[in-house]
Amino acid sequence: MADFGTRIKELRLAAGLSQEQLANRIHVSKAAISNYELYNRNPSPDILIKLAKIFHVTTDHLLGVEAKRQSVDVTGLSDEDIDYVENTVKMIRRKNLEITKRKTLETR
Repeated sequence: MADFGTRIKELRLAAGLSQEQLANRIHVSKAAISNYELYNRNPSPDILIKLAKIFHVTTDHLLGVEAKRQSVDVTGLSDEDIDYVENTVKMIRRKNLEITKRKTLETR
């Protein structure tokens, strides 16, 4: 999972912006952007919001706190097959929940 510095750099490069250009857009120094990308410094909440707006992402995305969601391509599967996939996912979730519960009880 990418961390904040990596996300900022990837988004900046994808937008075709230099560190200096991004810095000018959010009214900070180029050194501040460099420090964010190198994990030497964290932005203030105001700067974080500005970055999210510039890159059209959420602050949660920038901070890496969004829940990981995956999708499964079910194109070409029958309704029965799709039901099977959904039930399998539910079964795996229940299994993982049971494992987590057991581990919690063991640590008490």
